[in-house]
Amino acid sequence: MKAVICTAYGPPDVLELHEVDEPVPKADELLIRVHATAVHSGDRRLRALDVPATGKLPMRLVVGLKAPRQPILGVVLAGEVVETGARVDAFNVGDRVYALTRMRFGGYAEYACIKVHKCVEHMPRHASYEEAASLPFGGTTALHFLRKVNIEQTKSVLIYGASGAVGSMAVQIAKHFGTHVTAVCQTRNFELVKQLGADVLVDYKTEGYDNELITYDAVFDAAGKIDKRMARKHVKEGGKFRSVAGQGVSSERKEDLSFLNELFDEGHIKAVIDSIYPIEEIVAAHRYVDAGGKAGNVIVSVVQPAELNVSQ
Repeated sequence: MKAVICTAYGPPDVLELHEVDEPVPKADELLIRVHATAVHSGDRRLRALDVPATGKLPMRLVVGLKAPRQPILGVVLAGEVVETGARVDAFNVGDRVYALTRMRFGGYAEYACIKVHKCVEHMPRHASYEEAASLPFGGTTALHFLRKVNIEQTKSVLIYGASGAVGSMAVQIAKHFGTHVTAVCQTRNFELVKQLGADVLVDYKTEGYDNELITYDAVFDAAGKIDKRMARKHVKEGGKFRSVAGQGVSSERKEDLSFLNELFDEGHIKAVIDSIYPIEEIVAAHRYVDAGGKAGNVIVSVVQPAELNVSQ
């Protein structure tokens, strides 16, 4: 099969398309023909070795000395089950599934094996593969941190980085729970984020933008780039602040994918896709994401690109 190999740590050019052996599923695994994956922060950070330290161990001892021990990156995937292990009974050959692989990676390939007890689920009924690949990373991350601020009981929330993969999902999920959303992003993304449901929009590139903000029941930094002391000034007494940076790794829960399925199929959330690259252009996809400024997700099509039916 063809797969993108991370040959060393460094810029996007270290990613190369190779022919490698197709994986063989174990008794508790699915073999999935990958149709779509994406470029997310986990992929970029491991590629560049820009990852948080684990205890006192140098990161190269943890992830690989000269290159990642798992050379096939890709923290999400969407595809079709082509084989099931002997102990698998919840999925069948032909099922359309999507998964969050996180540090197990494996999405940048034509085929991948996923353990059935991990974060893998049937795709939303009405989603394309590209749409499905855009949901699990931002969706599960947003759900994890919004739970931390009790979003179901929260009347108002401030979301920094509202046009990113996590932020765009956080806006939609917060609105699903009836929360008043103030979204911080660039002016060029205002129309998109407004369509997602944001009530108030603020451009962080405007001088003195912080003065436009009031106080909120919850503040969520979905980009991990905001000064935490500045952000905490906007939390009401008794409110909560959470950030994707330095406040733990979001959980992997199959039930979160099931919940995202429900929200998508009922029209409460939609996929936010910036652009789609064929896998042969994986280097260009990483360069584009590295440059900053994307809105939502950058999808990588592994099989032939499907017709994209998504409003941006």
